[in-house]
Amino acid sequence: MVDVSETSTSNAARVTAGAGAQSPLRPRVSAWRRRQRMVLGIVGIVGLLVVWEATARLGLVDARYLPPPTEVAGEFVHQLGSVSFWTALGLTMRTWVIGLAIVTVAGVVFGFVIGLSPFLRRYTTSTIEFLRPIPSVALIPLAVLVFGVRVESALLLIVYACFWQMLIQMLYGVRDVDPVAVDTARTFGLGWFARLRYVVWPSALPYLMTGLRLSATIALVLAITAELVIGVPGLGTSITLAQNGARVTTVYALTVATGLIGLIINMLMRAAETRILSWHSSVRGEAIV
Repeated sequence: MVDVSETSTSNAARVTAGAGAQSPLRPRVSAWRRRQRMVLGIVGIVGLLVVWEATARLGLVDARYLPPPTEVAGEFVHQLGSVSFWTALGLTMRTWVIGLAIVTVAGVVFGFVIGLSPFLRRYTTSTIEFLRPIPSVALIPLAVLVFGVRVESALLLIVYACFWQMLIQMLYGVRDVDPVAVDTARTFGLGWFARLRYVVWPSALPYLMTGLRLSATIALVLAITAELVIGVPGLGTSITLAQNGARVTTVYALTVATGLIGLIINMLMRAAETRILSWHSSVRGEAIV
């Protein structure tokens, strides 16, 4: 007679072996998809540059308003060797870092305080929903009146716009905590701070990283906007000066520089998010699928 337990064990072993045999293929498929997306992205950029170059060289658009990308690239390299470019970049990045740091601290603190209190959640929802849609650029006249042409004006715009991103994400993160996990931690005798550290914080961390990544891009946009409109020292002011001097190629080169900075910031934020959340199921799922 055949032992049923042995048969069940062998079947389970075959199923496990079959599942294990398929798992090495998943990273290969994921790597192939990443390479495919990268290749398609490069092809798209190259195609855009070719169309741009042909449009400018064939005279379809006046070169005074749309210089060829080869000339823009030359001017970009020239700017990289200029002290004024790096000085302006340093001022812009200083504003970006300070604004993002203020937003992160304020968003985390207020997110936990409001999110952990049902009373505060209930009585602040209408206020948050009223203030959040107000565009930060509407505060430019107020910023100029209060701070003038100083870095504080740019920080006002950055903090106001990005704070709501961080706060909303933190509120969702705190709300997403599993009540069973909280009750289990309380049953095991964990105090308030221990529950906050070991239960609430891990649940809210993915939302925090998402808010930080979104805020980083918005902060850069608003820093450049404040420099362009208000005149806060930085890359935006350099673009304005180039525009006033009718240096069209320089305007394009500096604009490309701001785009590259935004791309680098986004890539760094995504890499940090992947590294910090390597334990989370969403990141591990992306690595497998």
